[in-house]
Amino acid sequence: MNKKLFFTLAVALLLFFSGESLLAKTIPSGLSKNIANSAEETSRINQPANDGKKISPHLFGIFFEDISYAADGGLYAELIQNRSFEYSPSDIDHWKDKSRWTPFTAWQFSTKGYGYGTISVESATPINKKNPHYMVIDVENAGQEGVGLINSGFDGITIKKGENYIFSVFIKNLSGKAIPMRVSLKDKNDKIFAQAEFTADANDWKKYELTLAANANVDSCNLALLAKEKGKLAIDMVSLFPENTFKNRENGLRADLAQVIADLKPKFMRFPGGCLVHGDGLGNMYRWENTIGPVEQRLSQRNIWNYHQTMGLGYFEYFQFCEDMGAKPLPVVAAAVSCQNSGGTWRIGSTGQQGIPLNEMDEYIQEVLDLIEYANGPVTSTWGAKRAAAGHPQPFKLEYVGVGNEDKQTDVFRKRFQMIYDAIKAKHPEITVVGTVGPNPADEDYRLGWAFADQLQIPIVDEHMYRSPDWFWGNLNRYDSYNRDSSKVYVGEFAAHDVQRKNTLRSALAEAAFMTSLERNGDIVTMASYAPMLANKNHISWNPDLIYFTNTDILLTANYYVQKMFSNNEGSEYYSNIISVLGNNEGQVTFASSCVKDGKTGDIILKLVSRADTPRNADIDLSVFGKVSSEAECTVLKGKPLAENTFGDPKQVVPVKSTLKTTKKFTYEVPRHSLTIIRIKSN
Repeated sequence: MNKKLFFTLAVALLLFFSGESLLAKTIPSGLSKNIANSAEETSRINQPANDGKKISPHLFGIFFEDISYAADGGLYAELIQNRSFEYSPSDIDHWKDKSRWTPFTAWQFSTKGYGYGTISVESATPINKKNPHYMVIDVENAGQEGVGLINSGFDGITIKKGENYIFSVFIKNLSGKAIPMRVSLKDKNDKIFAQAEFTADANDWKKYELTLAANANVDSCNLALLAKEKGKLAIDMVSLFPENTFKNRENGLRADLAQVIADLKPKFMRFPGGCLVHGDGLGNMYRWENTIGPVEQRLSQRNIWNYHQTMGLGYFEYFQFCEDMGAKPLPVVAAAVSCQNSGGTWRIGSTGQQGIPLNEMDEYIQEVLDLIEYANGPVTSTWGAKRAAAGHPQPFKLEYVGVGNEDKQTDVFRKRFQMIYDAIKAKHPEITVVGTVGPNPADEDYRLGWAFADQLQIPIVDEHMYRSPDWFWGNLNRYDSYNRDSSKVYVGEFAAHDVQRKNTLRSALAEAAFMTSLERNGDIVTMASYAPMLANKNHISWNPDLIYFTNTDILLTANYYVQKMFSNNEGSEYYSNIISVLGNNEGQVTFASSCVKDGKTGDIILKLVSRADTPRNADIDLSVFGKVSSEAECTVLKGKPLAENTFGDPKQVVPVKSTLKTTKKFTYEVPRHSLTIIRIKSN
């Protein structure tokens, strides 16, 4: 037998049974995969170097899902937890402590100073039917300090000296006489750091708003709202916002957390999920219309990650955040089916998927069409007028809508997806629909999903991959032979899961290597985003994540720096045969690279990734670009493979910048276990 043929067949069989290659899946219709070079260095593709290949102008973006308290208690700047008393035992999974998950969660009834009275949660005359619960306080004796409520926030309330905090509350006075009120920020020893007073005088729901100025830095304090005289009050929507939100937006985002996201310079943002979108059963499906308008009129609910979601961070705020970052919005709606894992059936073959009844599909489809009108419609349209009323008369320039997420490929799903897809195409041909091909990069749902995408000619499909670092290194050729006449690909969720799901440098370099292949295939891969993006250190639902945070600190992982290095150095054209590295490590791929050119600046950008245990020499030939600068900016991320940034040591793995001398042809010594980006100014 021909030795080359024998070797190719042996590699194919090995990869097939390993489950780590593209042969582990049934190839979608019209697609073929070339694995002949899968065990070799992948720094070259057979393409003349003087013909730059156009690649997607918005390749690297971000994916936001409200998981691990990413929104409430995280990116959403509200400091009061359970502000509208809507927490319920049903919000939390059955195996957790339901006794701590009630309308009283995060609240304490205060009667210090010999005061006394009673409190109760009621729903007879709410502010809005979507916000049914409120607290009634009956003060029989205000005592020396007053009687009322204390909120502990999300693991405490953090304030900064010299900064202002906007307090607001809805109160209905049930006494018939005005009642003086005091609001303060204080610690557990009752030391006060900010205080103000007002009078509750309205016999119907009225919003009171005032400013609290912090006189000290406090990591963990409480908010106290106290009635100073005898009387009876109904209270709802107790809120405390930092005046300094991202871009100073009202009902805005935590400034420091939003800024490190904006620093990624994402070209798009997918929101609000994820599994969050199709929900835990039909009744838990995320409905975008419930997330807009005044916050006191939004419908909160449990999310699929088993905690309460206020919807204070809603579709208007998502669109606005995209605009503030210069990112294209990519909202995702459910394909009229719930998650196949609904009811806690997180296992292969789950059967929790339910479809909206067909006789209700017209109404649901209209809801999706209304979303497009909300984003892009003129102020004279029904939903465009609602956007304008929220403070944004200009359209949000929506171009993409995702339909479905990791859905099991059943007839129930396919029928409903096609109904939504056909309706969008008919009414809004300018909108590009992003479909889904299941939760894995190689299984039955993936095969069926691609076949369905081919059948409907879906413009873009969403592929997901959570795999080992070795899987990413072993799949650098994944998209090389995808059919360019078939659907484009959005790599909507990817992350290398290392030992114990830690954010190691090894995992980050595997992602970097894979991202060089996405650049090489930027004509077919139109978008990509790491997932999940955010996790509150004290409330983690999933590991690993890109960014971890507490009320006071933000931890940027090695994976974050990889994403930032790539997204801050995107190009509009890909060039092959620029970087050459000879040899390999016992048949294992240890090096990956790409060369792109920024069409706006003319800069040439080289990305070199090595997981080798020794330095590697990369020969670089820039002759095709004509005259180039003799000096380049060089950014290197390197360290030990298992190094990871932690809250105790957040700088173990950080990029370091330097200046590098360059010529048309030069050799660069690539450090072991590293990502290097060389940005060369064009003359």
